[in-house]
Amino acid sequence: MNLPQIRLESNYAKIKMNTQQPIQEIEQPKAELDIQQPAADLEINRTPSKLTINQTKAREDIDLKSIFKRMDEAAQLGYEGWLEGIARRSQEGDELMKIENGGNIIAEQAARNAYSPMLEFNIGWLPHQGSVEIGYDPGKVEINVTPNKPIIKSRINKPNIQYTPGKVNISLKQYNSLKIDFENLKYVGINYEQSI
Repeated sequence: MNLPQIRLESNYAKIKMNTQQPIQEIEQPKAELDIQQPAADLEINRTPSKLTINQTKAREDIDLKSIFKRMDEAAQLGYEGWLEGIARRSQEGDELMKIENGGNIIAEQAARNAYSPMLEFNIGWLPHQGSVEIGYDPGKVEINVTPNKPIIKSRINKPNIQYTPGKVNISLKQYNSLKIDFENLKYVGINYEQSI
């Protein structure tokens, strides 16, 4: 049995898009930096240390005396000997004045003046301990430091930007279409008739 049929065949429209990607280039130049560090101000005040060694007494202990010291000692010994001589003569004169009191004063004085007195000697150390005088002044060191701040100069460089915009090209790849096909229908006038 042949039934009337209307066949529709349609095709959608198709578009075609060609895309050109955008290009962006960014270049960032380095910043210009200038740093200067002034040296710190350094001031050093120093009082030098002082070492004094006085070995005059040690040298005198081993009989290495200066001529001035020897002259002073000789003058002192002469003065002391002169005083002792005066005292001895005075004492002997007093003894002879009293000769009438008896005794053998002249013989005693002769025996006393004939012999030198006995000298005493003991163990000693030369030079004596503490005969070298040592003095030390350590001195002083004053340090003054004044730091100086760094001098920093910077200049920022702007970035270099290049931009190429993209493009989109749109075209029609396929047109739309509609195909109508009739089967088992007859067109008569303004109506369709069906023949069975």
